[in-house]
Amino acid sequence: MAGSFVFDAEVRTNTGKGDARRLRNLGKVPAVLYGGGEPVSLILEHNKVVKALENEATYSHILTLNIGDKQEQAILKELQRHPSKPIIMHMDFQRVSESDKIKVHVPLHFVNQETSVGVKKGGVVNHNLVDVEVTCLPSQLPEFIEVDMADVDIGESVHLSDLKLPVGVQIVALLHGPEHDTPVAVIQTTRAAEAG
Repeated sequence: MAGSFVFDAEVRTNTGKGDARRLRNLGKVPAVLYGGGEPVSLILEHNKVVKALENEATYSHILTLNIGDKQEQAILKELQRHPSKPIIMHMDFQRVSESDKIKVHVPLHFVNQETSVGVKKGGVVNHNLVDVEVTCLPSQLPEFIEVDMADVDIGESVHLSDLKLPVGVQIVALLHGPEHDTPVAVIQTTRAAEAG
């Protein structure tokens, strides 16, 4: 999985808001690489970043940062977008080590919604979550977690504890106790279903 998403970056020597604004005007994105040593200020190409972010998996993969002649493995930790323009303002990356667990938000993919028991009876699927924070070793990081809605009836829900997780992957919320076992999706009744 590592290395399938590559970002070319250069070290940023000047810092501060003025320099960040200048970089953005030049079509660049200021970024910082944290963790496992000294933070490094970076510069990335805005258009290449936007293109990479079109792939949902970029948010939940181990990324390779090419910084000069050096390569760093990292995850995308935070992304700041302009409130009204299609501009990436800033990015935070976190270094990863194969031996240290990481926490990452992984997207949820809902399957068998149209054919689920509840939908066939006229219910509607309501998503409470679109992603979930997991902890695992970098090598175990899933691209997404599947939520199978096939057997869910009207009034029933799928909770975090119902999700089938790959080996070594844990949901962060569930580590805090069973009271954090929130619903991921529920099938609710509609007026049409009530009338039928």
